[in-house]
Amino acid sequence: MRQQVTIRVPASTSNLGPGFDCLGVALRIYNSVTTRRANDRVRQEKIVSEAADLFFRRTKRSRFSFACSAIEKVPRCRGLGSSATIRLGVLYGLNELAGRPLDRWSIFGLCAELECHPDNAAPASFGGFTIARGENVQRFTVASKLKFVLLIPDFEIRTAAARKILPAKISRLRAVESAGNAGAIAAAFASRNYQKLRGVFADQLHQPFRTKLIPFLPRVIAAAEKAGALGAFLSGSGSTICAVTLRNPRKVAAAMQRAATCRSQVVITTTDNRGVSLNSVKERGSNGALRSQLSTIN
Repeated sequence: MRQQVTIRVPASTSNLGPGFDCLGVALRIYNSVTTRRANDRVRQEKIVSEAADLFFRRTKRSRFSFACSAIEKVPRCRGLGSSATIRLGVLYGLNELAGRPLDRWSIFGLCAELECHPDNAAPASFGGFTIARGENVQRFTVASKLKFVLLIPDFEIRTAAARKILPAKISRLRAVESAGNAGAIAAAFASRNYQKLRGVFADQLHQPFRTKLIPFLPRVIAAAEKAGALGAFLSGSGSTICAVTLRNPRKVAAAMQRAATCRSQVVITTTDNRGVSLNSVKERGSNGALRSQLSTIN
């Protein structure tokens, strides 16, 4: 029986403008969550204890004490799915230590339940571009030629706060525009005709209202597009702004950073097409050092 396991989980950019709570892409930025059995009860962060409570309740397995730690490369509260990476890391870690009572789809469902929406849980679980409708997920591999340019401001935005400012109703015309654009995004990714992404990230469901929290959002989007990006959008609920481009990602990054009115960092990355993976020790090298290998969890 395993005593310790490390799970690597990719970041994700969600919504992609009009695909509110439905569309997401896994990114090659990772959090690694290590879970190990412990002799004594360990005090856990709320996000960890809630995931553990749900896991043991649903699996009906005997609860055991465990300790959890993370190497975090995904910035918190920036719209890059940090909470989903931690929840998935804990759920997968406990699942491995408990003898794998749950399959990949069941763990995704638990994470989506904890997140209250599936748009980060789906790409982080399965990799690639995902369309999530409840627990129904369609996944598509994304070519490495498509670059994601992330402008990450130095301030956090809590998802709950970003949702509070959304109106209870929007006009039919706004809804139709967003639905059309979301469909066009899905078709472009499914067909791998990425040029068709140009001009389809415009959104009327959440971005116009969240500019109250990120006033420079329209200016950064315009700057990215002028520099050659196919389009740009608020990543999740922010504060990160993501541009998608097939060329000149550094030029796009520089333009976005000039247009922002705050301290920020820029990351250029591509899609992770694997999703959650198990970091397992395989062998010792000639110098005695442990070599590790990432393996997909089925």
